[in-house]
Parts: sequence; C-alpha cells; structure tokens
Amino acid sequence: MELRHIWKILMRRWWLIVIPAAVVIVVSALTYSPPPPAGYNVGMNFIVGQTPAAVAQNPDENRYYNWLTSEYIVNGLTDWAVGGEFKTAVSTHLSTQGIDAPPHTFNVVADNVRSKLQLSIQHGNAETLAQIMNAAMVVLTEQNAAALPQLGGDTAVIIPVDQPVVTPIPGSFRSQLDIPLRIALALIAGVGLALLAEYLNTAVRSREEVEDLGLPVLGEIPKGRKS
Repeated sequence: MELRHIWKILMRRWWLIVIPAAVVIVVSALTYSPPPPAGYNVGMNFIVGQTPAAVAQNPDENRYYNWLTSEYIVNGLTDWAVGGEFKTAVSTHLSTQGIDAPPHTFNVVADNVRSKLQLSIQHGNAETLAQIMNAAMVVLTEQNAAALPQLGGDTAVIIPVDQPVVTPIPGSFRSQLDIPLRIALALIAGVGLALLAEYLNTAVRSREEVEDLGLPVLGEIPKGRKS
C-alpha cells in the first residue's frame, strides 16, 4: 500500500483518529492531579574557621595562616558530613528530642568552596527535614572536634551564612510525560482504528481501487467543483 493511499485513508477517517485522543484529553483533564514531589531538599552555607592564634607577629601572616587552615578544616568537614558517622550523630541527636529519623532515611551532600562549607540534605517529609537540618547544625558546630584531629581537640568555628529553606524536589521526568504519552498512544490507536475500518469497508471510492480488483473501468464521474 502506497504512502499516498494511506494518507488518503487517514484524511478520510480523521475523526476515528481524533476521537481516542479527545477522550484521553478529557479524562486526563477531569482526573488530573499534580504529581507529588519526589522529596524535599534543604541547603545551607557555612563559613568555617579556627579560633585565632598568635602564630606570627605579623598580622597579615596571621590572617594568611588562618585562611589556609580554614581550607583544610572545610575539606575535613566535607568528608565527615557525607560519611555514616555524621548521619548517625544527627540521628542520635534527633532521638534525644523524640524524633525518629534513622540515618538511612535521609541523604547528605556536602561540598566545599575555599573556607565555605555547602551542606544539602534530602528527605521525604518537609517537617522532618527541617528538624534534621537543625540537628545537623548542632552536630556540625558542637561535635566537629572528633572529625578534625589536626586541631588537637579544639572545636572549629562554624557560622551559618543563610537560613535553611525547605524546597520540594520536582517529580521525575517520566511523571511529567505521563499525559503526553497517553495522548500519543491514543493517536496511534486511532490510526490503527482508521486503517482497520478501511480494511473492513467494502465500498469502492476511486478508479484505482477498481483497477486493483482487476476490473475494467468503463467510465469515471469527476468530482464536482465548487463554484
């Protein structure tokens, strides 16, 4: 079957193609509900440093060594924050407040930029996530000495530079394509329905169809033209 012939069939039975797609669109519009978020995320930035010490008489040299030390401290805190010990400490702190948040229920991502620590936490519940971040701030500021043995037992100075804001994580790309995929499948089904209806129809509409049957054509009435 030539593509031109198929195109004529589809144009003649276009309504069979449109109906399934229209039904899907109407049903989807009536039953649509926004997909739930995949989870929630909260992020914060922290400035990290060490209690100033007189390592040299030159003030500029003091500032240089303090800044250099801050970079090493941030690197150590980044490795600690993404490890299991940090998550366990956060979960333990939450349990003292009657909040159940096992370490495996939340994810921690940390990065460092110079002397700044970037901390991001994901969880499935927005309210619990805010509590987890608050606990993470306490653990970071009060228990970091155990993660920084190079400080000789001293606690690093950690100062938050912004406030935690919980934001929803958008649903997967697949969930966003749900309705377009339904419409596409309905259109494909409509095409199949149109071709099936044409196959079952025994009417003859053109000279070519008669010739395909092996019958001679004695005459043909042309289509009328609109004046």
